Amino acid sequence: MIYSINSKYSSMETTRFETFFDAILAIIITLLVIKIPQPAAPTIAAILELKTTYIAYLISFLTLYNLWHANHELFQIIDTIENSAVWIYGAMIFVTSLIPYFTLWIANNINSIPAETMFGLIFIITHILNRLGIKEIYKSNKYNKKLNKIGFNRHMQSMPLIILAIGFILTYTIFKPGIYISCLISVVLWIVIDIKKRDYNG
Repeated sequence: MIYSINSKYSSMETTRFETFFDAILAIIITLLVIKIPQPAAPTIAAILELKTTYIAYLISFLTLYNLWHANHELFQIIDTIENSAVWIYGAMIFVTSLIPYFTLWIANNINSIPAETMFGLIFIITHILNRLGIKEIYKSNKYNKKLNKIGFNRHMQSMPLIILAIGFILTYTIFKPGIYISCLISVVLWIVIDIKKRDYNG
């Protein structure tokens, strides 16, 4: 199928787009892991000194993995992805490509409000763009029975954003690593919601 950048109603095959999407996420995860520093010494104490880095990596990895897994399942149900959704996903790929940079920054500056803020914003924007992309796919596939069976629960999908908002409040008031902690909680909740949704739909 021909994909034209100028056509409002153009589309591309999901297999083609998914291949591109998977490749980009693989590169981002690779960049993420190579930024983890080696312990200063071969001891447990030296490893524990890097616990902030490991948790930051875990948060970022789980986010990227969940993006891949959720969208992989979605792309198996539809045959084509519309131009509007492609642009939204393109914006999301751009934002997620910044995750390794800000993961390292917060790992080295856990009590820095600017580092906390940028780390949180990256995840908020990623989550919003992912929701917009999924919403656009649902909009352009109104008669897809498998897609309608899965459904799109806006209230449940908003829970991670609410937790991130609480994290921002904590960071700017009484607990500087609040965003960092809220990112961990929200990404775990995001995964749980996704699992529950799959279990509910069989």
